[in-house]
Amino acid sequence: MNRILKIALRDFVAVIRTKGFIIGLLVMPAMLALMFILGPRLFNDQGFQVTGELTIVDPTGAVASQLESALDPEAIAQRRREEFRRGLEGAPEMVRGLAAAAGEQNIEQALGPAPDVSLRTLPAGTDVEAEKEWLIEETAGGPRHTALIVIHAGAVARAEGDAAFGTYDMYVPPGLDDRVLDFVYNTLRQAIVNARMASQSLSPEDVNAIVNVPRQRSVTVSADAERATVGGFSFVLPVAFMVLMFMGIMTGGQTMLTSTIEEKSSRVIEVLLSAVSPMELMAGKLIGSIAISFVAIGLYLAMGLALLSSFALLNLLDPWLILYLLIFFVIGFFVIGSLMMAVGAAVNEMSEAQSLQMPLILLLMVPWLLWPAISRNPNSMLSIVVSFVPPINSFGMLLRMASSQPPPYWQVWLSILIGLISVVVALWIAAKIFKVGLLMYGKPPDLKTLIRWVRAA
Repeated sequence: MNRILKIALRDFVAVIRTKGFIIGLLVMPAMLALMFILGPRLFNDQGFQVTGELTIVDPTGAVASQLESALDPEAIAQRRREEFRRGLEGAPEMVRGLAAAAGEQNIEQALGPAPDVSLRTLPAGTDVEAEKEWLIEETAGGPRHTALIVIHAGAVARAEGDAAFGTYDMYVPPGLDDRVLDFVYNTLRQAIVNARMASQSLSPEDVNAIVNVPRQRSVTVSADAERATVGGFSFVLPVAFMVLMFMGIMTGGQTMLTSTIEEKSSRVIEVLLSAVSPMELMAGKLIGSIAISFVAIGLYLAMGLALLSSFALLNLLDPWLILYLLIFFVIGFFVIGSLMMAVGAAVNEMSEAQSLQMPLILLLMVPWLLWPAISRNPNSMLSIVVSFVPPINSFGMLLRMASSQPPPYWQVWLSILIGLISVVVALWIAAKIFKVGLLMYGKPPDLKTLIRWVRAA
């Protein structure tokens, strides 16, 4: 046992002291930090202002006046404030508190300058083809010609015999910014709706009061407490746990595969085998690599918990899920990781390992393909079958446990039992291949050869 621990410590120290491991471990936090720091600056529209001039041909005589009112700076500011408040309704309480503390003035500054768009109204019967030339005229210092809008005759009042309202045609110059186009579309839509309501003697305030039903946050009731439901949390949490498992298995498994190939190609493996047995070497590498994976998982898990705590969402996470994450990770690591190490022992170069490693990678991709179906319906027949089929049962059961409908505990522990049995089988197969392949050189083995090694060893 002492020699196994020495091998594990050797592999652990050799990896964590490398610049590649440290850089790789910090890549994800660095990317997240850059996203939070640079993202708002790169995609910031705070300084962008919608400006331009619209031309409207309105045979109804009702849309143009409504559009002019909608383009009023005060009306635009009021709409933006209302949209901002509606967006805050579904945000976490911490975000709403920060918005309230920022104050109206700071919110206005964050929203950016209000649009400055003028309107030119033309009478019905205007030559539209001739007016299209207006769109591409050069403007010296004045507002850019933004859009030519032609309202259909039935846009406000349906023509007799028509079941649907008319709409409009819009013509724009080349190179128009999408943000400007979206603003024109939304403002014109609001103007047409207001014109239709006015034609029916309906007040916009009354209609909004009738159709506006604010979405209230639901309350999740459990056996021990009640808490506000966070939309999407039960859908994102399973994949977050699966990412941690996948990353940990790939980190440790790839480390074992690479180090085994390097030691074999440089003949260092022969020196090691003069001091320890193949099984001691294999056990030491497994322990060292799983310790490396625990370092990576621990770092990212701590970051995730800190993020949940900062948004006051930590109480939504069941602490027992972390324990089960570690249990299922150990099972998945020993199954997939041991087989990846066996692949490293069977080949001589990294290029030769790709064909043998591909089936293991494909197995790890299956939970990704089934994640949406399992998360949305964790008690379906597909979800139950996946949670009991090795070697992907660890992923399947963890997805079910992190969902909104956790499975019964007898299914959880049955999946763990099946996982432990698959660990024994995987270690037995890996040990056979590892023992034979360590000192084999020359042509890389195919799948039939590996099976023959397992049967003969």
